[in-house]
Amino acid sequence: MSHTCGTPTVSPIQVVQRAQLRAEAAIEPDAPATGPVTKTTQIIAIYGKGGIGKSFTLANLSYMMAQQGKKVLLIGCDPKSDTTSLLFGGKACPTIIETSSRKKLAGEAVSIGDVCFKRDGVFAMELGGPEVGRGCGGRGIIHGFETLEKLGFHDWGFDYVLLDFLGDVVCGGFGLPIARDMCQKVIVVGSNDLQSLYVANNVCSAVEYFRKLGGNVGVAGMVINKDDGTGEAAAFAKNAGIPVLAAIPANEDIRRKSASYEIIGRPGTQWASLFEELATNVAEAPPMRPKPQTQDQLLGLFSAEVTGRDFQMEPASLFDMVGQHHAVKPSLEVVYDKV
Repeated sequence: MSHTCGTPTVSPIQVVQRAQLRAEAAIEPDAPATGPVTKTTQIIAIYGKGGIGKSFTLANLSYMMAQQGKKVLLIGCDPKSDTTSLLFGGKACPTIIETSSRKKLAGEAVSIGDVCFKRDGVFAMELGGPEVGRGCGGRGIIHGFETLEKLGFHDWGFDYVLLDFLGDVVCGGFGLPIARDMCQKVIVVGSNDLQSLYVANNVCSAVEYFRKLGGNVGVAGMVINKDDGTGEAAAFAKNAGIPVLAAIPANEDIRRKSASYEIIGRPGTQWASLFEELATNVAEAPPMRPKPQTQDQLLGLFSAEVTGRDFQMEPASLFDMVGQHHAVKPSLEVVYDKV
């Protein structure tokens, strides 16, 4: 570019670009919308101990919601990628992470049809995770959501988006919906055993922690799965200040049908009313600030015979560690007199 008297010459292209920018800046923005909200998507994250029955609960819940006329998206966020197996009759759903890697190597872009599948009105997909020993599951979750955003996640018109998360892993990736306000509310799935309630309590603690930092996510309630009537999970929910959304009984018919990948949350069937009530409660339950319990409070839900909490800890001695008594040696620490 030539210069005259130290002043740079403006090219014709720059003149046109500046004119376009001025014209764009002169356009008045659209007025803010003042009419009623026509579509509100509830994004709900479901947490629970591995093997507690989250996938079973979510497959039947999402199916019932779809039969009630709701548009539902179920996203599996567990590295095991088994959230949608019950929904699809035991068939494995291609994961977003695996598909994304394969498409990238082939120089192709991921499309909705590559990762999202449907059954009777329920849309479902699996984020997936890295191979064993080859990466962090939490990082896989973050990568999966980044891919979803590229696919237009925030523009999809669903009534409900249900996220199935592993609850017994304390990791930034698995805590993403709570930490970044990516969902409106959380539901915990537990049972009448200490370990599942310990996980549920950890989730409540995470929610309360981020609420204190200005977050907005709350706990909508608990689903008690394999309920044998002993009452520990219901007592935990009461103490934590969250409602019980449904209690799914420990029933042989439910266990057998679930094991054979059968949906029991169908209208008109034996268990329909249970999942109809759960669907209503999930939709209407407001996000609440939970009251996380201490370790002693959790143990107090169970009898001493179950937890062994009447055991008294005995301090170890140096003799226990080395097998002989040692004379206490004076310290070489220098202590200065106060001036």
